[in-house]
Amino acid sequence: MIEEAEKTPTAELFAQYVAPTYGRFGIFPARGDGAVVWDEDGKRYLDFGGGVAVSSLGHAHPALLEVFRRQPAELVHSSNLYQPRNQALLAKTLVEKVVGIPGKCFFSNSGAEANETLIKLSRRYGIVAPGPGGRSRHEIISFSRSFHGRTTGGMAATGQKKIRQGFGPLMAGFKHLPYNDIAALNDGIEDQTVAVLLEPVQGEGGIHVASAEFLSAASKICRERDLLLLFDEVQCGMGRCGAINGWHAVGDTLAIVPDAISWAKGLGGGYPVGAAWFKDRPAGDGRLCDLLEPGSHGSTYGGSPLASAVAKAVIDTILADGLAGEAARLGEKIIAEAGSWGSPLVTEVRGRGLMLGFQLDAEAVANCPGFEASGRTPALFVIDALHAAGLLTVPAGTDVVRWLPPLVVGDAEVDEALSLMSAVLDQLIGS
Repeated sequence: MIEEAEKTPTAELFAQYVAPTYGRFGIFPARGDGAVVWDEDGKRYLDFGGGVAVSSLGHAHPALLEVFRRQPAELVHSSNLYQPRNQALLAKTLVEKVVGIPGKCFFSNSGAEANETLIKLSRRYGIVAPGPGGRSRHEIISFSRSFHGRTTGGMAATGQKKIRQGFGPLMAGFKHLPYNDIAALNDGIEDQTVAVLLEPVQGEGGIHVASAEFLSAASKICRERDLLLLFDEVQCGMGRCGAINGWHAVGDTLAIVPDAISWAKGLGGGYPVGAAWFKDRPAGDGRLCDLLEPGSHGSTYGGSPLASAVAKAVIDTILADGLAGEAARLGEKIIAEAGSWGSPLVTEVRGRGLMLGFQLDAEAVANCPGFEASGRTPALFVIDALHAAGLLTVPAGTDVVRWLPPLVVGDAEVDEALSLMSAVLDQLIGS
């Protein structure tokens, strides 16, 4: 049976044995090095999808190889009924070197789990810090185009109908307001509101950057009205946007102070790990960072010795090698170069650092030869052509091509990617 499986094409194995939960491309990765991957046939690709912002250190990075060599020989897993030192060291790194604000951390396995943790923290806070008349608060405000995961709570928080439809009734207690609209946020808060959840830079929603004014206002409003300010940094954190934290790449770090943060994706550099940070601040008769007491929350694999060692190595490398600063520099270079193309297919390039979105003109793409016959969305039509040319990217909605290369990418690879994309855009319009 093993020999038979080895002879079966990968596509057939997926079709027969893997649930069809993803719209998969016909690409079969086999190995990688840095910002490059090769498929089963040996074709080379520049990886500017980065596992959807996961492969922060690229492929086969020496720092991660060393952890995978050393840590499994010592301890892979330990129950969270015990106290593995690696988890405490990772928490210390997140609190002191990443956030820089006193607090404590909880560890899980994914961004969806990390956001569920923020939801539970908010609900608990609404009980210990009730509203008028002593009534508990439960409502969480999130925003249009947001994405917070595919669990039932994450879907309810997400401001995209396409993510939520077909799974109702979803968890109640969420309100979706316009992004970057201070007046709408002020007016949308009610007695039952307990928290505001937002991505400083929206990823799945099309790469939209919060304004510094909006983040500062949200922080001020939350302080004045006793709401928790929750930052979903699952995709935009860990150096991706040109600063170690996404919100640091957007606005005044002194005027913007979150109460809790979620991370995943780039935190593990490819290894599954999620985390949440809670600020050390009053919460009823206790502290917010201690609100989820024993028995209230948990994750069997969260913060394992191996996962913690990997995540700490990722953070240490990003900080020591100045990768966030390089992301900021390269992002500015990409936006400037792409803006000079004058392609009728691209109306805007937006984002921060190496979290960039190429906004397509859907009508212009629809007029390209072969588009109608392809049956693809504008984004997928362009991405298929980029893949054929050897550049891996991912979509954000129907009309945005997203670039999320590893933070270790260099100028030569960025120049190659820009050249490939420019040529593909010209080819698609027949010029």
